[in-house]
Amino acid sequence: MKRRNFISGTIKIGITGLVSAIACSKYDVDVKLQRTIQKVKHTMLTMQRASWEQGVAVQALLEFGDKETVLLMAREAVVRQAEDGRLAVMYGMEGTTDPASNGEAVLKAAEWTDDPIFQDAADRMLSWLMEQAPRTENGVICHFKNSQQVWVDSMYMAPPFLAVAGEPDEAVRQIEGYRKLLWNPEKHLFSHQWDNAKKVFSREAFWGVGNGWAAAGMARVIHHLPNSHEKDKLRLAKYVHELLDGCLPHIRSDGFFHNVIDDPATFIETNLSQMLSYSIYRGIQAGWLPDTYFTDAEHMRMAAHSKIDNYGYVRDVCGSPFFNSPGTATEGQAFFILMEAARRNLLKSDKKGEVIA
Repeated sequence: MKRRNFISGTIKIGITGLVSAIACSKYDVDVKLQRTIQKVKHTMLTMQRASWEQGVAVQALLEFGDKETVLLMAREAVVRQAEDGRLAVMYGMEGTTDPASNGEAVLKAAEWTDDPIFQDAADRMLSWLMEQAPRTENGVICHFKNSQQVWVDSMYMAPPFLAVAGEPDEAVRQIEGYRKLLWNPEKHLFSHQWDNAKKVFSREAFWGVGNGWAAAGMARVIHHLPNSHEKDKLRLAKYVHELLDGCLPHIRSDGFFHNVIDDPATFIETNLSQMLSYSIYRGIQAGWLPDTYFTDAEHMRMAAHSKIDNYGYVRDVCGSPFFNSPGTATEGQAFFILMEAARRNLLKSDKKGEVIA
């Protein structure tokens, strides 16, 4: 049985009681929490970053509201834009979708400054995705320039930028394409890597962080789709709901998951808990997830808080640079900030949501 079932049709839910119960903590003046967030942010900004790491870091600061730092990081992404249009490219990087994770921040910088360098850079990034990036025979954007591999990571990297850059239909097509290749309908989880040239999985495992990328990417796409795409929003909301119901039965009593979600022989990992909490908070605020998921998000959030050390590192995430053992990583830092931003926005909201099914 599914862990939860969607209720047919559209029902109204109020989060007023939920907010009242928690807001008494005076979240916005919680000095200890703000110090923790600033420490995590400071540590994140000291880390060396590849294109997607720059992208997820600047997205975290964008959603948290640090406009000044977002402008500086967006400019750096433009400084390192490749001739083909990919943003924030470091030497020898062949990723196709990863650079697009910088795109929303670059578009915001264009809006805030009217500096043409930002809009031009965003246009070139969009052109790369729409016209140049390698695709499968069914139009799914591949993860690398030099292979036909399709990775679940790309669900976060490219579709949100496509949606915010004025290509919502393509954003949805990409989500559907990745899901068709990587989704396991029995497990309700995404496999990590598909080799489209060989028509086999190059990594069939249900990687935790990969499923986190999928959840967070779809949450952002739902947010950016215009009202004319209501049916697409409904469908993507259902996809996130199904994914949560695939992940949450595997949660440990301590609020964490194993690196491969259904394999207890793999190490215990921190970041999936942050990524799912972020997606839940956003979904509840926007009304496409019921607030019954809030308790799960709070459990995972508190677990993540227990992993922050005195230096501000979020420990035991899937660690860079190889992501095959527990360690530290820019994305672990960033998703702590994203999680806190989404929770703050939910608790400050006085809106009532609509659960859509």
